[in-house]
Amino acid sequence: MNARVIDVDIARQRLYLWERYPDGDMLIREYPVSTAAKGAGEQSGSYCTPRGRHRIAQKIGAGAPLFAAFKAREATGEIWTPGLDAENPGRDWILTRILWLEGLEPGRNQGGTVDSHDRYIYIHGTNEEHRLGTPASHGCIRMKNADVAELFGLVEVGTEVRIS
Repeated sequence: MNARVIDVDIARQRLYLWERYPDGDMLIREYPVSTAAKGAGEQSGSYCTPRGRHRIAQKIGAGAPLFAAFKAREATGEIWTPGLDAENPGRDWILTRILWLEGLEPGRNQGGTVDSHDRYIYIHGTNEEHRLGTPASHGCIRMKNADVAELFGLVEVGTEVRIS
């Protein structure tokens, strides 16, 4: 398999999956996403989406059903429904799959108070699919549940993720 790379375009609220070839890259998937409502930024506690070069540090949720809920990276046994949502007002649902990111740029998104991994920055499914295409997250990159399940199967731990 050729190397793959993910680009997240904050301005366009899109995620692009590229296949790398010796003579250039080929776009193989494009998805709508939702990045942070508070914009781009790297500082811990900012609720912003961190920029720069990252990699997938861990893949969590293989084989889970669509809309399976996770808390602290563990499946809760819940399957999100509008009724369950109503019973949990204000809950930031992390659904279906988690691609946990770690920064690759010391001082920018790695280490200290700017560490993306320590900030628990993920690519994950959301209950707010209707908000994709607009900034709405608490820092993570939210996707449609079917889309994140597909992406999960197309990438590996170590896949580069560029956020700009």
